[in-house]
Amino acid sequence: MTQSDEFNHGQSSEQPVQASFTLRGPGELADALPYLMGFHPRNSIVMVALHGEHGRFGGRLRLGLPRDADEWPDVAGQLAECLVKNSVRRGARPDAIVFYLCQDPDEGEHNSAVVERLRPLAQLLRVACGRLDVPVVEALCVSAGRWWSYCTPQAAMPEEGTQLPPPGTSAMAATAVYAGLPTPGSQRDMEARLRPARARDRQYEIALDIACAELVPRMLADGSQERLVNRTVALARAAMERFRSAPAISDPERGDRRDDKLLGDDEAASIILGLQDKEARDRVAEWMEPEHADAALRLWRALARRCAGPYSEHAAAPLTLAGWVAWSSGDEAEARVALTMALDLEPRYTFARLLQTSVSAGLDPELLRRTLREERRRRVSATAKSRRRAAGTAGPAAPSGPSGPAGKGPGRHSPGGHRVRSRR
Repeated sequence: MTQSDEFNHGQSSEQPVQASFTLRGPGELADALPYLMGFHPRNSIVMVALHGEHGRFGGRLRLGLPRDADEWPDVAGQLAECLVKNSVRRGARPDAIVFYLCQDPDEGEHNSAVVERLRPLAQLLRVACGRLDVPVVEALCVSAGRWWSYCTPQAAMPEEGTQLPPPGTSAMAATAVYAGLPTPGSQRDMEARLRPARARDRQYEIALDIACAELVPRMLADGSQERLVNRTVALARAAMERFRSAPAISDPERGDRRDDKLLGDDEAASIILGLQDKEARDRVAEWMEPEHADAALRLWRALARRCAGPYSEHAAAPLTLAGWVAWSSGDEAEARVALTMALDLEPRYTFARLLQTSVSAGLDPELLRRTLREERRRRVSATAKSRRRAAGTAGPAAPSGPSGPAGKGPGRHSPGGHRVRSRR
């Protein structure tokens, strides 16, 4: 089976790498999974659309494995429909589908138990795709470095599965090296960079409690929303500039520890609460241009790590911003992980869902970048006109961009109780 794909993990989306390769059988399909996603998925359903006579890779999507088996029928139908619809939007209905079920065994559990536990889900996915007249040509279970095929008769498959090749030794790995692609990372490692460090959870929680108590009187004051948005944007901008003046460290663990020290607890808490407002979040989403992207991404990661204890759901905003900047910078792997984490916390978080759908559909992030640039131009222009009217002058408009003036954008989320939240 010949497969061709456009790899774009950790590289500029404006200069995608084209690579053609041939996969022979389910073993090489299993080995290709982390290269298709940019990381090693775990506890995941991954579905990939195939197109044309030779099975060219198309759109792909990933969802965390539902723990409740009662949810499997609905999930199977929704995933199949989503993949087909997204492929049609891209211009071509898939001719076939490959899917993977990825889960490592629990402590003391044998790999074969994972395969059998997930077999009903595999059948549901095959039936759901068949109802849409798209055949499943391969269905794989990947667990603890081994793979099994649900499309191969059980009698023909070894009970213990087949070992995946050692990292870096397969034809797929050689193709990735030739194309200059980074080695796929660990999903667990990516998630760890976006979760609070348990040793400091209580410290972060106390800072958020104090910030909440201080925020309530401000929210009750007349005209407070615009001031709070401006204050949030100003605090985030100052923090981002601090991150930008501290160059990134190549070692992720050391770099994250250093970045955590660049944020004061009170400062971080105020920004996190402020980002629960849709307007503030949309304003800082404009910081996706190359000159700001690295510092912004590090800032959003650091803020997500501060959302401890009962404030964990507040991480949906910084996680979504991290996913947006990662995708805008060409790193689909981190974008997928961050957006999935955001939706695990807030399944109805519209911005995260729209971004996840766009990433899965293979859309160009430049479409959204243009919209944000235009919104920024309109806001800056309106702010400049308002200031000229107030001053009775007709001076030049203020510059746009992250260093430009703070202005009022669309929409507001009213807080409930003392917990400021945004669900869009």
